[in-house]
Amino acid sequence: MSSSEPKDPTGADSPPANAVSEPVRDLVPFRSAVRAWFLISLQTFGGPAGQIAVMQRTLVDERRWIGQRRFLHALNYCMLLPGPEAQQLAIYVGWLLNGTRGGVVAGTLFVLPGLLALLALSAIYVAFGETTAVVALFAGLAPAVLAIVVQAVVRVGRRALAHPALVAVAVAAFLALAVFAVPFPVVVAAAAAVGWALGRFAPHTMRRGGQHDAVEGPEPVIPDDALHAEPPSTARTVRVLAVGLLLWAAPLVAVAVLAGTGSVLTEQGLFFSGTALVTFGGAYAVLPYVAQRAVEVYGWLAPGEMVRGLALAETTPGPLIMVVQFVAFLGAFRDPGTLDPWVAAVIASLLVTWVTFVPSFLFIFLGAPYIERLRNNRSLSAALTGITAAVVGVIANLALYFTLHTLFRETSTTTWGPVQLEIPDLATVQPLAIGITLAAFLMIFRFRWSMLRTLGVCALLGLAAAVVAPALL
Repeated sequence: MSSSEPKDPTGADSPPANAVSEPVRDLVPFRSAVRAWFLISLQTFGGPAGQIAVMQRTLVDERRWIGQRRFLHALNYCMLLPGPEAQQLAIYVGWLLNGTRGGVVAGTLFVLPGLLALLALSAIYVAFGETTAVVALFAGLAPAVLAIVVQAVVRVGRRALAHPALVAVAVAAFLALAVFAVPFPVVVAAAAAVGWALGRFAPHTMRRGGQHDAVEGPEPVIPDDALHAEPPSTARTVRVLAVGLLLWAAPLVAVAVLAGTGSVLTEQGLFFSGTALVTFGGAYAVLPYVAQRAVEVYGWLAPGEMVRGLALAETTPGPLIMVVQFVAFLGAFRDPGTLDPWVAAVIASLLVTWVTFVPSFLFIFLGAPYIERLRNNRSLSAALTGITAAVVGVIANLALYFTLHTLFRETSTTTWGPVQLEIPDLATVQPLAIGITLAAFLMIFRFRWSMLRTLGVCALLGLAAAVVAPALL
């Protein structure tokens, strides 16, 4: 069977993959896709690193629905966009497999469990504050998340870094972020330029070694070189843009009309609509700005509460930028206007979630058809390969961030000229976190336990510590 003639999972022969003038069909049964995306959505812990690792394992390695290089090509495009790249990757792959409805389902399910979980946790936080049980649960889950992120660094690195030159790009990206505090968009642009240069002047660095491409199993449903998706057109672009902008703006206009342009709901809707367009580099790149505005300008949060919200987001499935839901919930609860505080808080949470994530659908449905047609462009592919290598460094930087903030209670930033290092306060080391982290590493790397099983056991260890040695929390 050639790569341009994929087989349907049911066993029937498919029409040629390059027959793009025909209506887009389901490449996998839609029910199977919905079930798979739902199961993925329950495992999307650990930020973008963990989420991408889950999709890699499920879609590429286990189900063989998409080829490795095709998966990385989609990821590279998503890395260039503002917003949560893991959710955008889910939308992209869902669109490849089942058209527009597949992308809508994949992107929605990717967010839904986290939305519901963080909505409940926000309500618990407002109603009960910090309780021993909640603190203990977080004490167990955070180390597990750290181990999951490190696993993602290893997995993605093995597949993406096929040449020492690409390893150097990954290391440079890590140092730029962790040591010199270079803005994420600059790192991505530099990686793309280096990738282009390598492809132009040292093309052998772009060729993957056999061990990196070899994935055991049958031919994927979407092979690396096949073309399955609908072609781009001006009419389609205008239609997608019009529908997307209408859906994005409609709830915000409704809130402004019903609650008033000066209400906290309208303020939050406008503010987070703007941040949705500048969240390059994921949640950590934009959260300092969100925290500063939410605390010092709008007064939605008290100092320190942003960190608690991030802890909640880190231990729930879905993108970490979901922390904006926590910000909106607290801000609206404390300034509900004429509404009941609980009603205002729920409306604010849903509104902010909507304006934050709807743009991701718009970006993918607009750009993916064009990106698909550029897959065989050597210059673009080389630039995206450079970005892929940089992604490994980005994930490693996230792992460092998790390490510092999981194993130590306090850190400080030290500056020497262009060098900006976050240094842990050794006096605030957390023995319990170290112990559970070591246990999590054993579960994942030695015993090869699943992500959910590891999270569950670590959560139980945290709860047990609250009973046996509460002073360690």
